[in-house]
Amino acid sequence: MQANFSALSPLRFLERSAAVFPDKVAIEHGSRRYTYAEFGAEAQRLAKALAARIQPGDRVAFLAPNVPELLIAHFAVPLAGGVLVALNTRLAAHEVKYILEHSEAALLFADTELLATVDGVGQLGGPAAEVPVVVVPDTEVPGAPEAADAVVRGGQGRKRELYADLLAGAPDGPDLPWGVDDEQAPITLNYTSGTTGKPKGVLYSHRGAYLNALGEAHHQGFDGNTRYLWTLPMFHCNGWCTPWAVTAAAGTHVCLRAVRAEAVWDALDDGVTHLCGAPTVCSIIADAEQAHALERPLKITTAGAPPSPTIIRRLGDLGVTVVHVYGLTEVYGPYTVCEYQSAWDALPADERAAKLSRQGVGMVQAETARVVEVGTGPELRDVPADGETLGEIVLRGNNVMLGYYRDPEATERAFEGGWFHTGDLGVMHSDGYIQLKDRAKDIVISGGENISTIEVEQAIVSHPDVLDVAVIGVPDERWGERPVAFVVRGRGSELTAEVLSGHVRGLLAGFKVPREIHFTDQLPKTSTGKTLKHELRALAAVEGAR
Repeated sequence: MQANFSALSPLRFLERSAAVFPDKVAIEHGSRRYTYAEFGAEAQRLAKALAARIQPGDRVAFLAPNVPELLIAHFAVPLAGGVLVALNTRLAAHEVKYILEHSEAALLFADTELLATVDGVGQLGGPAAEVPVVVVPDTEVPGAPEAADAVVRGGQGRKRELYADLLAGAPDGPDLPWGVDDEQAPITLNYTSGTTGKPKGVLYSHRGAYLNALGEAHHQGFDGNTRYLWTLPMFHCNGWCTPWAVTAAAGTHVCLRAVRAEAVWDALDDGVTHLCGAPTVCSIIADAEQAHALERPLKITTAGAPPSPTIIRRLGDLGVTVVHVYGLTEVYGPYTVCEYQSAWDALPADERAAKLSRQGVGMVQAETARVVEVGTGPELRDVPADGETLGEIVLRGNNVMLGYYRDPEATERAFEGGWFHTGDLGVMHSDGYIQLKDRAKDIVISGGENISTIEVEQAIVSHPDVLDVAVIGVPDERWGERPVAFVVRGRGSELTAEVLSGHVRGLLAGFKVPREIHFTDQLPKTSTGKTLKHELRALAAVEGAR
């Protein structure tokens, strides 16, 4: 033990809040309530139960929506010495099987409503079918406790037990220490979306999670009055480390099983102050029938492509502030933030929107992002800060992953030159703000010219009748490739392709304007709001073959 050093771990946040604010409401979920004292006590109880079952470093998987048990597991699993693997609830059985086997999970917790997926894993056989299952019934779902009891008592050929029984069997004894000896030890294992291949396992450390949580608390403005609505999946980058960040601030977690307009607006009317999510969450809130001016301010932190100026304006009219961030699974979620400058107040609306659409500067706990020339190997050279020269965004610091689990070759490639290579292409502006232009694989090369699909998407979505858009490249005999747009119109809109093309032509060079615009009711997306462009490419190929 050293007087001037202690290993950093977000476990400390719950220890502190439970001691300092024991009677404050920590978690709300329907009629369920946990004070901070109860939150800490259940984390200890679950950790003791787990510590009796697993070895230090074992992976513990969790397949559940944003319910209190998954929130508690963010503390209990590492408290027991394990590594939490929060699984995407929309994965198919074969995808869950792959992750369970790749992560070598020792135990699987599963929400009652997701047991069909677990059954599917069992039918596929292999090591994943032998992983013991703890069934987690949500008492806010009618019939869930009875269904869980029937499943466990029925057996069905694999070891299953109820969450409550697991807790009841926790051994007595003093509390486990709220800390770790090695701050670089893994705390969680997160899997990428795998849109271009098998998902990669991304290891987070206790140190990185601690620092990123503090960064989130700072930039989002969390404090003891925060009421945070869980619209962002906890399985996505551990909810951007917000389970730990809100707990550090002793705010209140408001759990939400699914993002539906009515449920979200009910929570907003009940005093929610903060939430995070993809731009689609912004659209759901702004476009809902229940939308109305809020009685207290709301801050939304959103990542990915920035929301359209139309959505931002409509949210502003409701009393909502939108903050734009940028990051990846490999950097604990958000890494840069578009820090607002008061000088932007005097800009015309379109110029201010252009400033706000940028991905910004490194967060307080992160290093400065760089934009470097592509293909120079380990010799990284910055592109000019002219807002035009395209390069790859690279990142470094405490909030870069430990590495890819069981994939040293991919880790070495990602860390070439001592920086993490994002695979995202962007530009550096003269004020030090970066702007994402595209994923390297999504750039459209038409007649030798690079077309940023994000730039085209932003031009299209600036039309007030456009709710969502995705632009892809398709083969073209003359130009090599050309852009094609898939557009979701707002409710009741009769916008035509001709009118929309004219709007875009007034904003972009002619070769960037899609000649084909397909209107659709919705875009295919992952559960974290990322558009599945490979599905659109397949659809465009079918349409082109007709």
